[in-house]
Amino acid sequence: MRDNFLRKNLVTALLLAPATLWLVVFLVLPFIAIAVFSVGERAPEGGYQAAFTLAQYANLPARATAFWNTMVLAPAGALACLLVAYPVAYYLALRAPERWRLILLALVVIPFWTSLLMRTYAWMYVLGGRGIPALLAYVGIEDIRLINTPGAVLLGIVYGYLPLMILPIYVSLERLDRRLLEASADLGATPVSTFLGVTLRLSLPGVMTGFSLVMILLLGEYLIPTLLGGGKVFFIGNALVDLFLQSRNWPFGSAIAITLVLVSVVVLIAANRISTRLSGARRVDLM
Repeated sequence: MRDNFLRKNLVTALLLAPATLWLVVFLVLPFIAIAVFSVGERAPEGGYQAAFTLAQYANLPARATAFWNTMVLAPAGALACLLVAYPVAYYLALRAPERWRLILLALVVIPFWTSLLMRTYAWMYVLGGRGIPALLAYVGIEDIRLINTPGAVLLGIVYGYLPLMILPIYVSLERLDRRLLEASADLGATPVSTFLGVTLRLSLPGVMTGFSLVMILLLGEYLIPTLLGGGKVFFIGNALVDLFLQSRNWPFGSAIAITLVLVSVVVLIAANRISTRLSGARRVDLM
């Protein structure tokens, strides 16, 4: 029996070894390197110089604008994605004809087949001087600026990350037991009460999954603020590129990166706890 137990453990270890090695090489070791850099000093010629100091973390307020923009626009962008995605996911899961459902889902995923860079460049043209502002000027509405604004960044965020919000919500709604909706109607609940008390509540785990996924990706977003913000709307990702590639202040950039990772972990923990509580509430209600 002991030999069988050891053999099973060996097989399990061998199966997990490739994934474990991958995570160690491409996740754990780079994180350790960044953590070491973050307590070092900038070398005179740029880069990293060995030291042990927390001065880089004390200097984080120097990039307060990037942190502020990220902490405001990332949740706002995720919330905007949610407001657009939920009706779409609701229609796909509960209202769309079954014969068209896969086709509609494919249309949601198709934008991922095109590079985000190309899609963002398209929005640069649409929001630029020869796009919507030119049409508005043609009808007499002039001096309208859309590009290089926080609104343009939010629009690019919603367009770029909307499918990532739709799919988790769709999965949550698609698994919804339709008999609960019928029972709620039979008991005299209005459609609004049924939606708020049954549909929305039981789909909240999918909502939290989509929100946390989009939120975490937006915390490190670089491309959309660069192209649609025009250097006037800085995210933490833009600050990291500046510090590592231009200023060559690797320790300060590493301190910002570590802070960003910690914020992402907090978001994940909060989303996991909320989802766990919602799942527990769901089990109690169904019992």
